[in-house]
Amino acid sequence: MRIEEKLQSTLWANETLQKLKEELDALLSSDSLHIPKEPGGWWHQYVCPEHHIELLFDPNEQDAYSFHCPHGCRIEGDAYRGAWLVFKHQSMARCALQAAAIYAGIKDQSYAELAKRIIVNYAAQFPQYPVHPDAQPWMLKGRAFHQALTEAIWSTTLLRAYLLLQDEGVRFNEEEKATLDIFLSMLEESMVQYRQILIHDRQNPENNYTAWLNASLSCVYAVRGQQELLQGLIDGEGGWKHHLAIGVKPDQFEFEGSTYYHIFVLRAYLISAEMAERFGVDLYPVQAEQGQSMRGMFDVLVGLADDQGVLPALHDGPLARVPFAREIAEILEIGLVHYGNELYAPLLGEAYRQMDGEARRISLEALVYGEGDANLADTGLLSGRSTLLLKDSGFVVGRKAGNSLSFLADFGPHGGSHGHYDKLHVTIQHEEGTFTPDLGVVPYGSSLRKSWFAETVSHNTVSIGGQSQAEHTGRCKLFTESEQAVYVWLQSDEAYEGCILNRHLLLSGDWLLDWFEVQLVEEQTIDWWMHPLIKPNAADGAWVRESGTVDGNGGLGFVDHGYGLVKITDYYETEEGESLGLEGQLDKLKAPKMLTLRYVPDNDTTKWLHQSILAFPGTSLLRVETPGTSVDPSLPLNGLLQRQTGKRASFVQIYKVGPAAQANWEARSEDNSEASNGQLVISTQSQEAVCVLDPEQGLIVTWRDKHE
Repeated sequence: MRIEEKLQSTLWANETLQKLKEELDALLSSDSLHIPKEPGGWWHQYVCPEHHIELLFDPNEQDAYSFHCPHGCRIEGDAYRGAWLVFKHQSMARCALQAAAIYAGIKDQSYAELAKRIIVNYAAQFPQYPVHPDAQPWMLKGRAFHQALTEAIWSTTLLRAYLLLQDEGVRFNEEEKATLDIFLSMLEESMVQYRQILIHDRQNPENNYTAWLNASLSCVYAVRGQQELLQGLIDGEGGWKHHLAIGVKPDQFEFEGSTYYHIFVLRAYLISAEMAERFGVDLYPVQAEQGQSMRGMFDVLVGLADDQGVLPALHDGPLARVPFAREIAEILEIGLVHYGNELYAPLLGEAYRQMDGEARRISLEALVYGEGDANLADTGLLSGRSTLLLKDSGFVVGRKAGNSLSFLADFGPHGGSHGHYDKLHVTIQHEEGTFTPDLGVVPYGSSLRKSWFAETVSHNTVSIGGQSQAEHTGRCKLFTESEQAVYVWLQSDEAYEGCILNRHLLLSGDWLLDWFEVQLVEEQTIDWWMHPLIKPNAADGAWVRESGTVDGNGGLGFVDHGYGLVKITDYYETEEGESLGLEGQLDKLKAPKMLTLRYVPDNDTTKWLHQSILAFPGTSLLRVETPGTSVDPSLPLNGLLQRQTGKRASFVQIYKVGPAAQANWEARSEDNSEASNGQLVISTQSQEAVCVLDPEQGLIVTWRDKHE
């Protein structure tokens, strides 16, 4: 649908176009629409070294050598300058597309001329950029940027602007065409060369780079009208169809197990499909041999999102970032047009909320790619979704009708260079927002990327002996659904030498049971981590302020693998005066005991979430301070750490919205200090669940009707 048609057929397009026009007019009046003569660097270095938050970028700035952190830091240096130039070049390409879109809507020739000027000036400047001398050794080097990858992405925006102008009848003179031809030839040569390196020399065709090299070349061939070359790019080795078959797993998730890179690759696929469509080639319904498809890639995002439409930051990727939200909005607008799944709308609304504060279409992505008047604010559409098991990628989402809680657990492959040491991590979600998220990752130029966000201790799982897990793959031992509950048994036996980790998750219509078992060959320190967004408060005991540290390193006894960034703030003391601190606790807790913590979101006591903890003798229960989420790590979180020392450990939690779960531990032998010697009984008004852990069968649950 052409943009001028959208102005007549939708409720939002006129307001959106007017907003975009005002933005562009402000840039023109600030005289900031000048193409830098310097190539860009690596955007990941645009991060404050103290606060580890992305630096501010103002598109109204014509040039900049001093850069600002949201917390007031002022930073200078070549790396930051190079990263700023990436943002500036990308902003200029976006302005070209924005000007073309405005022209397409109102036919004001000045906007067509602005778009042409940006495109032609970049085409003229491109040969002046050298193959980047400052690129890092591992990078495929670009000209306008450190990375050929960044160059490919940037070029698709410029060439989509060109094609939009062409569709609206705007013509380029012979001199402009000659300049563009040189640019297109050089761009093609680079992309072809790097495809050769990735696909043939390195034998790495599944790389996400490949999808973007394909997208850039697709745009080149569309501009030139070269259908045969485009078709070869679709059908050949490392081409669109081949990459879909090897870069996406049969369960429809991108092979690195990262939400960010999944969307990254899907966006490249969609650009290639858009170019193919210009020649009458329809890639939207295409499936690879194992069923992979773009529709499937969209649908798996619906299955992974929480009830508010927020996508989890699995493995590498930001938790929230405006440029990323724009990318999410772009693909979902296209997905809605081609697949019409109404469940995409709440995810699209959340992307716009992150961009503009409201779940409404008010962006360039909407004007260029969107159609129709879908209700983006209706998150209720997501509430009826079922469970999701991604066997190949190694993720499972548990949902149960009647329970406002759900969970997302990670048991699959590490994820390569974009993976985290996080097997058996669990994200707990609530219908009004995620409670214990995957924290995401900061820009790669930050030291916290590897020293915190990739480490085991930053995830909701278990670490052993102060070490992060090994790079490995866990397994789903059992997944069942019944009238009463959803149950999953996850296992890892390669995280640590001589160690078996088992996590059992049971979601009923009223509560969530999380039972984590650890078995070791040798006695070690076993740490269970939880990183909620809400501070854990004591409901039936008290937090006692930690007066000092054990070793000057936060009190945990370890330095590396993220431990040096964790500080003990409090230890738990029961109502009977039993201390669950690090020292002396072995003589305090004589028998298993149920403890209760309370979380109050936004200080609203009508939305209490309770965590009932079955603490065994020898357990330390500590409140800790850690770096915050990847949105702003300098805003600390108050996490939870349970520590046991030995060859075996059991960590048992019951989560429930509203009043705490009614649960008790019943011993089945005189020695009731271990989970194998007892049973957990969880009661509701109408029934009881008797839970026994069997090493061969997993969690055995007997449901008893209390009225019988």
